[in-house]
Amino acid sequence: MTHSFTIHQLSLNKNTFHSLFIGIEKTQYIWKPSREKWSLLEALCHLYDEEREDFRARVKHTLETPALPFPKIDPPGWVTERKYAEWNYEETLQKFLDEREQSIKWLTTLVNPQWTNIHHHPKLGELSAEMFLVTWLAHDYLHFRQITKLKYDFLKHNNKVRFDYAGDW
Repeated sequence: MTHSFTIHQLSLNKNTFHSLFIGIEKTQYIWKPSREKWSLLEALCHLYDEEREDFRARVKHTLETPALPFPKIDPPGWVTERKYAEWNYEETLQKFLDEREQSIKWLTTLVNPQWTNIHHHPKLGELSAEMFLVTWLAHDYLHFRQITKLKYDFLKHNNKVRFDYAGDW
């Protein structure tokens, strides 16, 4: 798989995220299957922050200054620390989509990036710029699954019909 293919897939995923998040009513985007699980709104806020502060930032950091320590991030802690449940859904969706567009623009302007650059992480060991790029795409796919499952669970929770006819989850 080439780097350009991965970047192209990240670009296409912008439309997939838009389709998955658009047209959701508040009762659905704030709903959580349990206290410890995320709502659609919290997942969206997470994606927005990850786009800016994790994946794009870490790819850039590893390409440009791999020897320097990474800025600290705390994605699970941000959910409560940043009060994701109080964010505006529509604004956050647009901000996330705009950030993805910025990421793609930046990635496509890179000239001969050194994807083999390594950042030496004190706990995780050697991490390459390529690894961050590829796992960025993997992260998208994991969240497609999460979002789809949340939508499925919400539908099931709010309907009394049998779901076995639809097939097994």
